[in-house]
Amino acid sequence: MGKKMTFALCFCNRGFMPGELIYGARADMVKAVTEAGYDYIIMDENATRYGGVETRAEGKLYAQWLKEHDGDYDGVIFSMPIFADENGAIEALKDANVPVLLQAYPDEIGKMDFNHRRDAFCGKFSVTDVFTQYGVPFTVLKPHVVHPLSPKFAENLRDFAAVCRVVNGMKRFSIGCIGARTTAFKTVRFDEIAMQKYGITVESFDLSELFEKVKAKQDDDPAVLAKAERLENYTDFSLVPRENKFTLAKISVVIDEYIDGYQLDAITLRCWNEMETYLRVCPCVLLSELNDRGIVASCEIDLCSAIVMRAMNLASEIPTAVLDWNNNYGDEEDKVILFHCGPVAQSLMAGRGTVTNHKMFDKGDPGSGWGSNEGRIKPMDVTISNCQTKDGKIFVYASEAEFTDDIIEDAFFGCGGVAKITDLQNKLVRLTRGGFKHHTAIGEGHMKEILKEAFTTYLNYEWVDIDG
Repeated sequence: MGKKMTFALCFCNRGFMPGELIYGARADMVKAVTEAGYDYIIMDENATRYGGVETRAEGKLYAQWLKEHDGDYDGVIFSMPIFADENGAIEALKDANVPVLLQAYPDEIGKMDFNHRRDAFCGKFSVTDVFTQYGVPFTVLKPHVVHPLSPKFAENLRDFAAVCRVVNGMKRFSIGCIGARTTAFKTVRFDEIAMQKYGITVESFDLSELFEKVKAKQDDDPAVLAKAERLENYTDFSLVPRENKFTLAKISVVIDEYIDGYQLDAITLRCWNEMETYLRVCPCVLLSELNDRGIVASCEIDLCSAIVMRAMNLASEIPTAVLDWNNNYGDEEDKVILFHCGPVAQSLMAGRGTVTNHKMFDKGDPGSGWGSNEGRIKPMDVTISNCQTKDGKIFVYASEAEFTDDIIEDAFFGCGGVAKITDLQNKLVRLTRGGFKHHTAIGEGHMKEILKEAFTTYLNYEWVDIDG
């Protein structure tokens, strides 16, 4: 995510239309992209007539130029300052293999003479029709026609950049599955072969191996000392006994070694109850810290939640979290307490967390659960999402909500918040009827339409509409 997003710019032409308008469009689009904070590549304007593509030959020339710049761009913006020639457009972009945004210029009242009239409103249909015939995916956003230097196109550009990040980041990636599924949690089962069909490689590691690696670490190991300091600075560790703190630091170091050694993009962890029984810690705070670093980490071997967490993390460039659909909030039917024991990133919390002994484990085995990062989730707009595998396919939903500043009493342990979700009761019926789990992933900001565009137009996930 540190690399500046780059768009390849492409422009249309059509014989009898006023081609001179293309020159202005090239300048407009360069200005729009750079002012939005993105980079661009653009074919020399002298390579084709007016610097646009019209004929098949010009389209093939542009396609070859794209091929020569493979890896240098994250998406293509196809700008239609005038009515587009569909032959040049499809030849240019049929093998782009990245998201393509189709932008068409509006006509201006008072400039409808033949030297100024664009007809791009109509020409956009020619391009979308042919792209559909060829099976080439593309993105169209509202409004149908929009000037590149308008505030609305700036919004379009921001959303398209998010779509590009999701699509390019989700095409192929690896998730580390550390530990087997907890026996009691059939709800988090998934089809690994289906995952691979979608470009998701699952690397599986035995929890006993992690235990042995942890036991081999010494307290004075520089990596362990650095990690212990990092954790102490990350959240409030003042209650944690030294031995448990260093055990957590060692686990974190080992997880980092798995991530680095296997080039993992995300992990999911068997977080109970072996760690509590044998290592006397609960790894919630470690997952919190990973998520805050931008490394997606889910608990309870919920690999499906990690998938949508990664998608939202790519879209928003902000940490994400997985939470339980946990409690009603009094009699308010559109509010719910979303909670987990402490894997929520500090940046999503209302204040600094406090690492405690996990109250559920402490009930039956006192002192066995050091590592629950307690606190509250901050008020914010969020997207909720999750997925499941079924019949060799991935099914995904997303909706939008907000965390409120409603109070949850201090005795409520872990990290939770009150979410207000419009038409919640009907959405819950659809989720339960659809066989979705007791977890939902959250990401800061409203990005349902971005996820839907990325998942359905480019990644071929099956979309489940829970909004009715």
